[in-house]
Amino acid sequence: ELGALERQQAGLAAITAVRSSGGAVQYHQVDLTDADAVAAVIGDIRAAHGRIDVLIHAAGVEISHVLPDKSPREFDLVFDVKSDGWFNLMRAVGTMPLGATVAFTSVAGRFGNGGQTDYAAANDLLCKLTSNLRTSRPATRGIAIDWTAWTGIGMATRGSIPKMMELAGIDVIRPEAGVPAVRRELTAGSTSGEVVIAGRLGSLLDEWHETGGVDQSALVSSSPMIGEAVRMGVHGGLTVETTLDPTKQGFLRDHAMEGTPLLPGVMGIEAFAELASLPLPGWSVAAIEDMRFEAPFKFYRAEPRTLTLHATFAQAGDDLVADCSLIGVRLLRTGLDPRVTKHFAGRVRLSRLPAELGTERIPAPDGPAIPAPTIYQVLFHGPAYQVLAQEWVVGREAVGLMAADLPADHVPASPFVLAPRLIELCLQTAGIWELATSGRLALPLRVERIVASPAGALPAGVVRARAIARDDGAFDVVLADEGESVFVRLEGYHSVELPGEGGEATLQLMKRAAAPELARAHPYSA
Repeated sequence: ELGALERQQAGLAAITAVRSSGGAVQYHQVDLTDADAVAAVIGDIRAAHGRIDVLIHAAGVEISHVLPDKSPREFDLVFDVKSDGWFNLMRAVGTMPLGATVAFTSVAGRFGNGGQTDYAAANDLLCKLTSNLRTSRPATRGIAIDWTAWTGIGMATRGSIPKMMELAGIDVIRPEAGVPAVRRELTAGSTSGEVVIAGRLGSLLDEWHETGGVDQSALVSSSPMIGEAVRMGVHGGLTVETTLDPTKQGFLRDHAMEGTPLLPGVMGIEAFAELASLPLPGWSVAAIEDMRFEAPFKFYRAEPRTLTLHATFAQAGDDLVADCSLIGVRLLRTGLDPRVTKHFAGRVRLSRLPAELGTERIPAPDGPAIPAPTIYQVLFHGPAYQVLAQEWVVGREAVGLMAADLPADHVPASPFVLAPRLIELCLQTAGIWELATSGRLALPLRVERIVASPAGALPAGVVRARAIARDDGAFDVVLADEGESVFVRLEGYHSVELPGEGGEATLQLMKRAAAPELARAHPYSA
């Protein structure tokens, strides 16, 4: 009885507030599960106005019992108020113009919650039906708001619910924060579908199993970059731990600076491509976007080291995108907290269709070239990563010729998803242009976008990369074979100068290494 009086008082307060603000109110009380009664009310609205600007479906009943203790009648009541209520409303609206719908759903529908199977199912159904409006009623904007519990008003204000939520670490929403959120979503938000509005979600974000329930034996790869799939959670994404040994992997042994092997940036790109593809057989890597090399991953004393790969997945139109990171953990001294560093980060775009790169002719420029012995007196790369046979620098462009018969760079000799050494040729070609024109010895910092053919589709014959220096200091690079088929396109390659390197010392080394005719071809180094 008290609850009924409270609901009546709340309704009267709402009517009074609208009228005091200059609005007009027509109040109809109806059972949403009664299709005929709902149709009659909507019919009155159609006759009076001919349209509905905003339809808010906020009805709900919540009776918490674990499923074995829940009677079918109780389940149907909780489920039908939301689901049948929505169906009855939309059926009654029919073809009448409908500007927007707002369905009040729940975090229970998004994350699940013990004792609320019926309530969670109904709320999730409303989310799916709201999202479907983009197809079924494209002129209607649909919003489903997954609320957490409110304080002061609503179904979760009585009994032990507030205390249980506090123990679970779940924040409640104050009315003065929640009520304006509806207006903001309608007037300023860009959501069309499901949105979560909540504070801390506490135990709702906990995985039910330490691995997320994934079949770890199904997420396996023969690539050295993919070790053990540790978990793939509903909310936390995919985590893989990989241990690499510099004494076994050529891409580490031949990528060492002052005796310390470094994980090549191109192997970070490859790791992200493999990580994103691991749970999605049949999808192709369409592009690597916003690839950032934030800190070098070093193998101190050339000893094995474990890296952590992490990816979270989201839909982007017809594509899927995976936001990836490569994390390293290092214990500096016993008793101190380990140092956790994010070394690489980037986004992998996956598509049902393979990337199309087109064709481009890259001839060798006239004139002398910088030979490999000169290049690798300056660069620190060993045989497996000495990908440049020679390079031409002409104005703001550089063309690099791919070296032939490179030694193996990894074991086991399984194919990669991309071809890292083709991408490496692009990076080194741009790097030598910087060295030859300004004496700047640099490492990769960021690549805005990379599109590459699968590693199984290898170029034939002569392979060249052309790097074009942009006005903003970045490079656009394309790699093609003698058949003019393009295999790699890099947009916006940015570098950062290697601390303590380059400058006058580098220029002197270039002078000593370069032949006289080479010095004449490159006035800066001369």
